[in-house]
Amino acid sequence: MALKKFSTKRSRRDATGEGSSVAPEFDSHRFQSAEHQQHFEAIKGWSFHKERRDQLREDEYMDFQEEIARRHWTPLVTHMAKFDPEIVLEFYANAWPTEEGVRDMRSWVRGQWIPFDTYALSQFLGDPLVLEEGQQCEFSQRRNWADGFDEEAIA
Repeated sequence: MALKKFSTKRSRRDATGEGSSVAPEFDSHRFQSAEHQQHFEAIKGWSFHKERRDQLREDEYMDFQEEIARRHWTPLVTHMAKFDPEIVLEFYANAWPTEEGVRDMRSWVRGQWIPFDTYALSQFLGDPLVLEEGQQCEFSQRRNWADGFDEEAIA
C-alpha cells in the first residue's frame, strides 16, 4: 500500500478561514468571557474618589484605634499610595456573576486568578479565619438572619 502525500499548500477553504477555529471575540488575557468584557465597557465610566489621608494622634479616638487593632484592620486603613483604575475595573468586571445563583469568589485580572473569598480576605488582614465544617463567618450569619437582605442592591 502506497503512502499518500499530503500537500503543504493551504486549501482555498483554509485561506477564507472556513473550517478553522475562530479566535475569541474578547480579550482573553483581561476577561473571563465576552460578557465580562461587555460589563467592563459598561462600568469603565466609574470614577474613583481619592483616599483622604487622616492621621490620628496617638491620644486621639483611642476606642476607635483599639477596635481597628483588635480586628486586625490596619491594612484596610493604611493609605494606598497609588493604584491603576483600569486594573481595579477589570477586577470588578470579572467578579460580576454571569449566571443567576453562581458565585465564584475570585476574579480574573491580567491572566491571574485573584481570590476574594473569606480565606483570602482573612489572609490579607493577617488573621486567617479558621471555620469548622458547617460554621459560617459573621457576615454569612448576618446575611442569613437579616430580613430583606438584598445582595443585588449591595452589589
